[in-house]
Amino acid sequence: MRRGGLFFAVVVVCILFAAGAALAAPVNIKFAHSGSLEHQYQIGVEFFKKMVEEKSGGQLQIAVFPQSQLGNERELAEGVRMGTIEMCSVAAGGALPGFVPELQVFGVPFLFENRKQVYGVLDGPVGQELADIMLAKGFVNLAFWEVGFRNVTNNTRPVKTPEDMKGLKIRVQESKIWIEFMKSLGAIATPIPFGELYTALQQKVVDGQENPVATIYSMKFYEVQKYLSLTGHTYEPAAVLANPKWFNALSAEHRAILRESAAATAEYQRNVLGEKDKERLEIIRKAGVEVEENPDKAAFAKATAELHKVLSDTVPEALVRKIREAAAKIQ
Repeated sequence: MRRGGLFFAVVVVCILFAAGAALAAPVNIKFAHSGSLEHQYQIGVEFFKKMVEEKSGGQLQIAVFPQSQLGNERELAEGVRMGTIEMCSVAAGGALPGFVPELQVFGVPFLFENRKQVYGVLDGPVGQELADIMLAKGFVNLAFWEVGFRNVTNNTRPVKTPEDMKGLKIRVQESKIWIEFMKSLGAIATPIPFGELYTALQQKVVDGQENPVATIYSMKFYEVQKYLSLTGHTYEPAAVLANPKWFNALSAEHRAILRESAAATAEYQRNVLGEKDKERLEIIRKAGVEVEENPDKAAFAKATAELHKVLSDTVPEALVRKIREAAAKIQ
């Protein structure tokens, strides 16, 4: 009896030990993005990784895959939706509308006048409505990080008015609204994956592109461009996506840590980028790029005022109106 009892006790201890070891095993998370090691995505994910791992006591471990190591933005979004990648950050108005057409709303010009309006809208009820739309299409959106206000660069001439855009071959994101945007200005829209853009500019496949100052700096587009115009025509948020099945299988505590950390990272990353913009613009200028700081934004807004109508089949007019009304209340 004593020998049998001892055997039973050993078995119980082994089972409990194995169970404890299983519970203690960390959750490994692949987080991928397409940006460089200085890109807005990387600034965000480094802070996010640190916060998540600290708050979880090491139970959540994040492996970062930058520089399109796991694919371009369309492939990253598809990977998250399929569950081969746990998390990624992608431009909300870029490749993501291929899965969530309503996000083309971020290609509607001049929805926002400043960052204060942007943050108030994205962090409020409208942002939650967009997150609900994304969830229905297979993505958990944990927060909106920043890509920034987009500006035009090119190698042909300074751009101050819409007329200056005529005939320029400009790289755009793979989204209907961006093609129509360039058409409305008389430019030639050319979709090119983000990871291939530097080479396309260098080899003059296109004359120019449009991106935030932070992106123009971090991806070194200024090395292969002569002119920058601070048109600020649209604002691009970064959607921080997770696979729903994977996310919902986590403990409530771990889900909360990821959500809270993503939101805290949004505030941190936005502040960092706001501080760095002036410094980076000066670096771009010193590299020999001619900067037009005061383009005729009113003329650009007038030329593109009806552009949202081309999206009527995919972006509800009510959503555009809701964003404009929410932004107008924030001064």
